[in-house]
Amino acid sequence: MAKKSVKSKNSGAKAEAEQVGDPEEAKFGETTDSEEIDKAFEEAMKGEAMGDEVAENEEDDVDIDVTATIEASGGHVDVDGLTVKDIPGVGPSVAKKLIDSGFKNIRAIATLPPRTLMQESGIGDKTAEKIVKAAQELCKMEFTTADVVFEKRKNLGRIVMSSNALNEMLGGGVETGAITELVGEFRTGKTQIAHQCCINVQLPVDQGGLGGRALYVDSEGTFRPERLAKMAMAKGMDVKEALKNVIYARAYNSEHQINIMRQARKIIETQNVKLVVIDSLISHFRGEYFGLGSLGPRQQLLNMHLHQIMQLCDTYMIAAIVTNQVQAKPDVFFGNPIVPAGGNIIAHGSTYRVYLRKGKGDTRVAKVIDAPGLPESEAVFKITDKGIEDAET
Repeated sequence: MAKKSVKSKNSGAKAEAEQVGDPEEAKFGETTDSEEIDKAFEEAMKGEAMGDEVAENEEDDVDIDVTATIEASGGHVDVDGLTVKDIPGVGPSVAKKLIDSGFKNIRAIATLPPRTLMQESGIGDKTAEKIVKAAQELCKMEFTTADVVFEKRKNLGRIVMSSNALNEMLGGGVETGAITELVGEFRTGKTQIAHQCCINVQLPVDQGGLGGRALYVDSEGTFRPERLAKMAMAKGMDVKEALKNVIYARAYNSEHQINIMRQARKIIETQNVKLVVIDSLISHFRGEYFGLGSLGPRQQLLNMHLHQIMQLCDTYMIAAIVTNQVQAKPDVFFGNPIVPAGGNIIAHGSTYRVYLRKGKGDTRVAKVIDAPGLPESEAVFKITDKGIEDAET
């Protein structure tokens, strides 16, 4: 009798479930509509995932061959007039990803590692390798002779620094296609020189400028537009226009600073930027990475950041000025214990290294301590309301 009662009870519960649509109905052995929908959804998702995999493989198998393009142009390809859309085999979707990531310029792609292109644009690894290789072939990144390099370097642009002594020390001014590092203690003139170059880069070429704009990345909060205004007035420039030609970005941490430089590609291409200033280069890195345990990761990230800046200089032939801090070495008992911060990473990454120190009175002394083609030399200058000037002799 007990078994019969249980069976009757279950039958009654099942009948009740059929009447009210009880979600527990599946427990009684019948397949519900919701289960069928779930199965259909799972199958659809599997098919979509397979489709995505096929699409990704198709993207990785893009056929890119620039041989015909080079031959059709007689071996003289106008790289400056080409974009990623002109690379044979690059479809609209891949081209859009590259352009949206700031890789419109062929030279910008040719100087990048494929891994970086893949990570920043979101394209497949095989496609990235093929595109970089094609860009390098178009740019003819191959062996050449010293006389060709010599003629090319004769046409490099330079930014004057409003001090004849400084210009002579640097071989004519701040060089394009290179990183010029200004290192020194506080109040030695690093930020002042950076401000002055932001004004001078706007001057015509025959007046010592490059006729372009400046991009200023500020990591210490020392950027002062009113200082730029005084320097512009001293040059007889329109103050409002001079300030508009300095594009400013405040970096709040090391990652933000690196991301700003990633975004700089689009600005450089569209806004006629000829100078990039980072003041200072290492401030956030020193504040966020401390202790021997974090020294390795910090130096690796800093090294990547310097290569990022150098890649912009090489691609767009612009000048870069970075300021650097100093640190004291407690184990030095004789000589100057003050050394540039950042160690060998920054020392190797900078093209020109200028050490600044305080001089007599209101003067400052600049010394070239590392340069590939310049001897070690010093220059004395002063900072006035008008900006950087030669010291009175």
